[in-house]
Amino acid sequence: MLFPEGLVTRIIDRAWFVAMHLIAGALLLAASHRAEAASRIKDLASFEGVRENILVGYGLVVGLGGTGDDLKSIAATKESLTGMLERLGVNTRDGKMEPDNVAAVIVTATIPPFARQGARIDVQVSSIGDALSLQGGSLAVTPLVGADGEVYAVAQGSVQVGGFAAQGVAASVQRGVPTSGRIPNGAIIEREIDFALTDMRQAKMSLRNPDLTTARRISQAINAFLGTTAANTLDPGTVLIQLPDSFEGALIDVMTDVEQLLVEPDQTARVVIDENTGVIVIGQDVRISTVAVAQGNLTIKITETPQVSQPSPFSETGETVVVPRTDITIEEDPDRRLAVVDDGVSLQELVDGINALGVGPRDMISILQAIKAAGALQAEIEVM
Repeated sequence: MLFPEGLVTRIIDRAWFVAMHLIAGALLLAASHRAEAASRIKDLASFEGVRENILVGYGLVVGLGGTGDDLKSIAATKESLTGMLERLGVNTRDGKMEPDNVAAVIVTATIPPFARQGARIDVQVSSIGDALSLQGGSLAVTPLVGADGEVYAVAQGSVQVGGFAAQGVAASVQRGVPTSGRIPNGAIIEREIDFALTDMRQAKMSLRNPDLTTARRISQAINAFLGTTAANTLDPGTVLIQLPDSFEGALIDVMTDVEQLLVEPDQTARVVIDENTGVIVIGQDVRISTVAVAQGNLTIKITETPQVSQPSPFSETGETVVVPRTDITIEEDPDRRLAVVDDGVSLQELVDGINALGVGPRDMISILQAIKAAGALQAEIEVM
């Protein structure tokens, strides 16, 4: 039986694709001993266009038990309530309206990629007035708009608040944040974000931590898997994948398989310091040239002990005065000596060497900065 030439070509291409997939699986099993150092491409990069979008809206939470905004001081809440009632056919501008069970809120949500019309998403509700709590309230219909000003979802529902607040005349208690809450599945998507993934002939991958070496390794892994030069490194943060002719219409299949490939990421030697909290994070590739370090421990203690001086009994000219008394004590630890840090030590040896000086995180920050200033720290220092 004879088959059309085009059909035979497609069968051969598909068989070749399956064979390459099996070979790649075998290579992954053979490299399982390096699984600890390697990561999936899925965890290192993401495909451009496959992303979330942020939505925001302004609304009113009603039904609060006397913990809403004070309409006398928050005019925006009163005007919003009046406008909402007018749209419902209720005229309240001629009467006095000062309820305490309404609060103005900002509603935020994230619409996932490829979300379809009618799907539901969670929303976050946060008070912007002087409401005491959103406990027990319900969000009225609130349109959620994107960065382009278009409405993509509509939110409504009962607000779930994790915290609470209670107060009396002389005491109050609060746990968590009662002025912020969530509405699970509280918004319905009304507009879809068009993105025709199946019609694309190429895809770009964005590295979460841009690095030229990592990007090149990703390109090499993809090319080895596909058996052709389909991936190219555009810059340290971008890898371009051109769909080969033999894989026409199979971009999603290629993307799915590419995400599972293992690549050993590279990183820049870096020391991250948070001076506010004293947290220090040292990368594994940080190296130190030979250097001697000494940490001084000079303590100056000043104590003020004022004394009262009184005149003699029955004295007519003396006065009672406060006489200052200052005691200054200087302490210096004689055991502090120079410690030598050898050339090219590892991260563990560096930490052990600095800990041997008996210093805390604050002093360790100063030591690392001083070593960097001396040109002996072969790494970047990033101060948060």
